Amino acid sequence: MGMMLAVGVLWIVSETLHKRNLANAENKSSIFSALERVDMPSILFFMGILIAVSSLQSAHILNDLATYLNEHVGNDKIIVTGIGLFSAIFDNVPLVAAIQGMYDLQQYPSGDFFWNYLAYCAGTGGSILIIGSAAGVAAMGMENISFFWYLKNISLAALLGFLGGAFLTILLA
Repeated sequence: MGMMLAVGVLWIVSETLHKRNLANAENKSSIFSALERVDMPSILFFMGILIAVSSLQSAHILNDLATYLNEHVGNDKIIVTGIGLFSAIFDNVPLVAAIQGMYDLQQYPSGDFFWNYLAYCAGTGGSILIIGSAAGVAAMGMENISFFWYLKNISLAALLGFLGGAFLTILLA
């Protein structure tokens, strides 16, 4: 919703500043020309994901999931490592947005090891499978990389790198 508000404000400011140029048919500074260069499917994808995560948070499903994980797993490092492995399947942006809805800043203040470790795990865990990140999916399309080629040639190295980095991050904390 914030993105749409920002686009609306940008539109009003742009039209106000360039009001005298409206007679010019080829107005290069119009909000319309800027929006033509925007990758709308990506923006709508992320906006939809964030709205879906917000609805899960409003329904208290994320809080219930956090409570369940804390009761049955109990160790934050194991939970976050699992989230990192889970990001190999799901993109890290909606996953981190969901985690932010599960755990609040009273429980884990800003700068806490939990958030730093989450950033590492969600960011690098998406590389285990090529479908785990938007960049991987884009690489599939641009470079004609198949899922199975990546799984056979890259995934094991990415998994070992992820686990090694996770171990080292925990060790250095």
